[in-house]
Amino acid sequence: MNFFRGVMGGQAPGPQPSGAETIQRLCDRVASSTLLDDRRDAVRALKSLSKKYRVEVGSQAMDHLINILQTDRSDSEILGYALDTLYNIICNDEEEEQDLVAPIPVSGKHKNVSMADENAQKQADDLGAQFTDRFTQDPEHVTLLLALLEEFDFHVRWPGVKLLTALLKNQGVQVQGIILVSPMGVSRLMDLLADSREVIRNDGLLLLQQLTKSNAAIQKIVAFENAFERLLDIITEEGSSDGGIVVEDCLLLLLNLLKNNSSNQNFFKEGSYIQRMKPWFEVGDDNSGWSAQKVTNLHLMLQLVRVMVSPVNSPGATASCQKAMYQCGLLQQLCTILMATGVPADILTETINTVAEVIRGSQVNQDYFSSVNAPSNPPRPAIVVLLMSMVNERQPFVLRCAVLYCFQCFLYKNKKGQGEIVATLLPSTIDANSISAGQLLCGGLFSADSLSNWCAAVALAHALQDNLTQKEQLLRVQLATSLGKPPVSLLQQCTNILSQGDKIVRRGSNVQTRVGLLILLCTWTSNCPIAVTHFLHNQENVPFLTAQISENLGEDERLVQGLCALLLGICIYYNDNSLENYTKEKLKQLIEKRIGKENFVEKLGFITKHELYSRAAQKPQPIFPSPEQMLFDHEFTKLVKELEGMITKAVHKSSEEEKKEEEVKKTLEQHDNIVTQYKELIREQDAQIQELKEQVSSASSQNEQMQATITQQLSQIQQHKDQYNILKLKLGKENQSQGDGSQVNGLQTEELTQLRKEVEELRKEYTLLQTQLSGKDELINTLKAEGSVGGSDNTKLLKELEALRSQVQSQSAEIDCMKTERQELLRRAEAGASDAVPDADGSSDAAKMAELESRLAAQTTETERLKEEAKMSSESRVEMEQQHASATSTAAILQTENAKLQMDLQESKKEQDDLLMLLADQDNKILTLKKRLKDLGETVDDEDDLDARDQTDDDDEEEYYEDED
Repeated sequence: MNFFRGVMGGQAPGPQPSGAETIQRLCDRVASSTLLDDRRDAVRALKSLSKKYRVEVGSQAMDHLINILQTDRSDSEILGYALDTLYNIICNDEEEEQDLVAPIPVSGKHKNVSMADENAQKQADDLGAQFTDRFTQDPEHVTLLLALLEEFDFHVRWPGVKLLTALLKNQGVQVQGIILVSPMGVSRLMDLLADSREVIRNDGLLLLQQLTKSNAAIQKIVAFENAFERLLDIITEEGSSDGGIVVEDCLLLLLNLLKNNSSNQNFFKEGSYIQRMKPWFEVGDDNSGWSAQKVTNLHLMLQLVRVMVSPVNSPGATASCQKAMYQCGLLQQLCTILMATGVPADILTETINTVAEVIRGSQVNQDYFSSVNAPSNPPRPAIVVLLMSMVNERQPFVLRCAVLYCFQCFLYKNKKGQGEIVATLLPSTIDANSISAGQLLCGGLFSADSLSNWCAAVALAHALQDNLTQKEQLLRVQLATSLGKPPVSLLQQCTNILSQGDKIVRRGSNVQTRVGLLILLCTWTSNCPIAVTHFLHNQENVPFLTAQISENLGEDERLVQGLCALLLGICIYYNDNSLENYTKEKLKQLIEKRIGKENFVEKLGFITKHELYSRAAQKPQPIFPSPEQMLFDHEFTKLVKELEGMITKAVHKSSEEEKKEEEVKKTLEQHDNIVTQYKELIREQDAQIQELKEQVSSASSQNEQMQATITQQLSQIQQHKDQYNILKLKLGKENQSQGDGSQVNGLQTEELTQLRKEVEELRKEYTLLQTQLSGKDELINTLKAEGSVGGSDNTKLLKELEALRSQVQSQSAEIDCMKTERQELLRRAEAGASDAVPDADGSSDAAKMAELESRLAAQTTETERLKEEAKMSSESRVEMEQQHASATSTAAILQTENAKLQMDLQESKKEQDDLLMLLADQDNKILTLKKRLKDLGETVDDEDDLDARDQTDDDDEEEYYEDED
């Protein structure tokens, strides 16, 4: 115990041991003590010495401390001491650096102190890396540390988190690999975000930041462990942009997970997490209190939005994110910040860059941005307000670059926006009472500030990018240079500034201004023969360009020479030979005499060899360390790359080669037109065939529908027949019951006469039926004798005979019944007339007579009703039979049309085969012409395109025959 008192506190008598000796003894005690308390005290003592004697403790005690972690898992206190000691050894914090600097003897000079700090920093980094490498030599040590993180005890979990973070800082790749292959390794670390103790949760964020650096596999695992949901919840709980350092840590971790990771970006978008970003940018009206932490948080939030819509992402992913940001109102919120007052300059700059990338290439977002107005009186478009900042030389450089980038993104693939900008320059749309975008661009183009010249020229060039219509429209723009002088065109004014040497000298001969104007002119004249003609119409332009190219100027002027060569090459390549003095051939002769072809090509190559060219070609955003280095635009670098090779070939070609090439081009164009015509014809025939197929399919479906309707109608007819038979039977029964109940003592004479007539009619019907029956019998006997009728006809006639016989029998029975009733009625009538009946009997008979008459009337009414229903059923059956006949005729017509369509289809197929044969002949002719060109020494550039078209035609033919089969 005296030993521990010497280490921990009081001074023991006698000589004191050195630090290394003390650490050695403590290590021996940790290794040899059997009591847990002794080992705990020894580890505590090592912890207290680990900062001052970092090297000694690390070299002597590390193995013992790792052994403690393995063997004493039951005691959380000793585990905490051991983890703290390892952290002090491995970590490279500022406290350790200061401890290392203190023992170094230095003089009072500041230079020596600074050198000592640098040496101490380097020494600390080397020590941390050495101890980390030693700890991670056995991957089981890292796995053991991951297992200890499952302990809930604060004194174990917190130092374990800090130790693992330090290991990742020193040897990130190696430790990441161990954690990645460890079972549930990443999941254990994600559990730290759910810890209720904020210290552990916050240090867990720092740990995950180090873990997810530059490792896409771990980033995906962390994302699918519900990291986005947890981090966004923490940001909301901490107050979003008004939160503290914890919000910053969450945002940094989100950036690690999303940057350059398309899988996580898609997961973030599909999880509807973009919508949860909108409340971050709901900044209040009072923007006076912007703390440094709030500025940092909002800056990171804007970077997170830019990561989702970065131009380096795939176009499809970027477009979907842009759409989601517009639909959820995020873009509208960013535009609110953009037009707000009191926003810090760096936040405003980053907001402008963010809005730029949210609207880049998205027509809907670009249209919305063009409708945004600044809260001024009168309201001005946001584009105008931003351009005012861009051409104002007193604004910060980074802000002006951001505005230029936003304007470029607004015009990117936006022909509508390009037209709106150019329209503000045209005479018919200029409003003298308001400032337009075109006026600001012209003002910046000819101002005294070279950066404004360059920015305005590049912005105007983007309004013409890949838009032939606007290039031609811009030729109409007229500028009033001074009072009393006629106006000049915008193109003429730009060339005047370039060609008039005295004005250039007065403007300081600024390279940046001339580069900007040349970028505008090259973009304007490329792929626009009319603009080339206007440019060549000025007699001073070509001599100026040739003079600039042929001179031997300094290093700074080489870029201007290269751009002049590019502009002259564009005038050759896109020349339509409308000006006699400046045809393609004469311009090439001028280059050969005044400059030399090799010298011209060499000057042209100065552009791509410039150091700032490659930097601008990397990203669309203009990022430059200083205004003087702002010389190239990203879109212009792509134009140079496209034109350089074509101009070089055009300059080296002779007139004969050009003539031959023109002839070949015309021939190929003719053949292409013929092939195009045949292809159009084939497409039309394919469309007709498809239409005929659809008609056949429609006719077949209609036929099936009609068959189903016919079947349904037949079933209805059968039902009506059954109902008719039932009604007929019911009517017969009621008539019989009526006859039974019609026995009366006396009837009127008229009724007797009517009954006699009915009996006579029934006799006639009976006679007629007997005649028909005998006729049928004779016909049957004749057919039997001749033997010419089939079994089916005999069966049908027999059925008709049986029906007639049953009908005759029924009529005979009715006649007999009527006879009996007639005799009975006559007998009663005669008896009533001859006998004298008493009054009482007479009254009784009269009552019976009245009752019988009423019953007879009721039976007659019911009979009439049944006859009417039977008649209606018969009419319905006739109508259904007519519908059936009509449906049958329609089906026959459809079958005829179907056969006709099949014949048309075969004829179309034959015609298409003939057309394919013609196409093959045309291809053979083209190949013959190409062979002749190759024999003449010409290089045919369209070979791949022709092969691709042949392959496409073959594929179309195969698909066609497959469809026919």
